[in-house]
Amino acid sequence: MAQKDYRPVNGYLMAIIALGLAGYLIYAAFNEMGPIYMLIGFVCFLFIIPGFFLVYPNGSRVLTLFGKYVGTVRNNGFFWVIPFIMKRSISLRARNFDSDRVKVNDKRGNPILISVILVWRVNETFKAAFDVDNYESFVRVQTDAAVRKLAGLYSYDNFDDEQEEVTLRSGVNIINEDLEKELDDRLNIAGIEVLEARIGYLAYAEEIAAVMLKRQQAEAIIAARLKIVEGAVGMVDNAITQLSKRKLIDLDDHQKATMVSNLMVVLCSDRDATPVVNAGTLHA
Repeated sequence: MAQKDYRPVNGYLMAIIALGLAGYLIYAAFNEMGPIYMLIGFVCFLFIIPGFFLVYPNGSRVLTLFGKYVGTVRNNGFFWVIPFIMKRSISLRARNFDSDRVKVNDKRGNPILISVILVWRVNETFKAAFDVDNYESFVRVQTDAAVRKLAGLYSYDNFDDEQEEVTLRSGVNIINEDLEKELDDRLNIAGIEVLEARIGYLAYAEEIAAVMLKRQQAEAIIAARLKIVEGAVGMVDNAITQLSKRKLIDLDDHQKATMVSNLMVVLCSDRDATPVVNAGTLHA
């Protein structure tokens, strides 16, 4: 069964009728009218009063009559239905859910900590009310399950820089799209619409965080060294080319090799170089 709209009676109209019955009962009491008329008026008054209800903006009321689904009131306002109809309030507002940080294993088996920020709202009140026991608890449990599944499909990061594998850290947009689709499929059974889903927290677990930090530091050092060597090679090449072009000095292969070696040591060293003045020749 799908959600269907229900149009209840205008509450203000029934309120006027209820006030009229109240006035009639007061009038009958002071004028000593027949008890049968007073009884009928009193029963009608008691019948009307429990049927009033309010629907606030972005709210709804799911109506059931003796266990049968009657419909859903989504329009906000003041309404009335027969008092035998049960009225369950379900909010249609967008809600935020920030999941707990859970420890899971990524594709490579590394323990990681991950959490998700989910923005959702009820789209179909019938499913939310009757297809699941508690739709709010259902959102929490299914979000946790989706996070665990997602973490097992991707690695936290690449160990080989030449790999183009999508990872949890580098492929943020793709991961968030997959997470949103996974949650949308899971929560559709409860009539929940996923407005946004993204990873809120991602880190290695404590037991391997220190090791992985050293690895990241090593990668940064290697990358910096590569840039330094690349720049040094260009500077050395430029120096030898300029010396040869301007004919300031004639260098044989051995002298060029010595010069290249000295310049590379000076340019690539992580400490300040200490120059040694050679008063003789380059062969000295």
